[in-house]
Amino acid sequence: MTPSGTVAANGGVSAPSAARVDWVDYAKGICIVMVVMMHSVLGVEFAAGTTGFMHVLVAFAKPFRMPDFFLISGLFLPLVIDRDWRTYLDRKVVHFAYFYVVWVTIQFGFKAPAFAAETSWHDAGLLYLESFVEPFGTLWFIYLLPIFFVVTKLTRRIPSPAIWLIAAALETARITTGWTAIDEFCMRFVYFYSGYLFAPYVFALADRARNRPALALAALATWALANAGLVAFGASEWRIVSLVLGFAGACAIITMGTLLARAQWMNFFRSCGEHSIVIYLAFFLPMAATRTLLLRTGIVPDIGMVSLIVTIVGVIGALAIWQAALRLGGNFLFERPDAFWIAPRKPGVRLQAAE
Repeated sequence: MTPSGTVAANGGVSAPSAARVDWVDYAKGICIVMVVMMHSVLGVEFAAGTTGFMHVLVAFAKPFRMPDFFLISGLFLPLVIDRDWRTYLDRKVVHFAYFYVVWVTIQFGFKAPAFAAETSWHDAGLLYLESFVEPFGTLWFIYLLPIFFVVTKLTRRIPSPAIWLIAAALETARITTGWTAIDEFCMRFVYFYSGYLFAPYVFALADRARNRPALALAALATWALANAGLVAFGASEWRIVSLVLGFAGACAIITMGTLLARAQWMNFFRSCGEHSIVIYLAFFLPMAATRTLLLRTGIVPDIGMVSLIVTIVGVIGALAIWQAALRLGGNFLFERPDAFWIAPRKPGVRLQAAE
């Protein structure tokens, strides 16, 4: 079992660079499955014109699904933020930009005929170019991450409490410009920056959960009831409440990941966490294909069950695509070629984790 991470004497994060942190992989695995579930369930329900039992799970996870993902993405930033700009940009900008270009092209290739049928191939081409300004489909997460990394490094000389308060104010302001990058930046940056700023406390929380599992389970039960009640009442969307639920849910997923890591249960989530970006990039294809097949054939009459099957196939199918690509010479889909590195390449690197 790899270490859970400790708090260094200087307030920084002390974690062995060569080892993975077990609970982080579990937490990321839970997050990526929830992301696939959300896209799968809402896609099925939109196409079917009705909802199923999975809709309740998606609604329950909405307050914390993306806040937790972004918080964990910023968690290890204190370890690398002092790198020179060339290395930093290579690892935190060029890396994600490469995979965005590759996978937005793949996604667009599948959807272009439908776009062209509605308008024209000229308009479809313009829409493709627009995807480099307005994030396309499910890929907005890796479009936004490099922006977060750069903004955090650029603002290091500004007092961190001021940055955090501004970020929190942006989340509560409910800014709606119509541009995904701007709107999601305002909604999510506070969680990413909190992962960076409060990393020692996050690791301390994981250590406490590992050492006191009974108390951690009681806290999880309390949180689940409160989160479910606020979602059912409609209060989860209120200003300030959404911010609190985002952080509470992130702490809950971290605690859950720690307890699973401690017991070595549900290793499927750990595997998903280790390959979370792989799943994020590739799940759209098995998800869409399975949704279309099940809804057209009607072989599974229950919409909730259709949603569940689509979710499972989306996750497993993405991992299968990754393995097939590596075996069939399509490494460039999941490994950045040498030509696209602007700093010395790390040995053995394929897809780096979001952190």
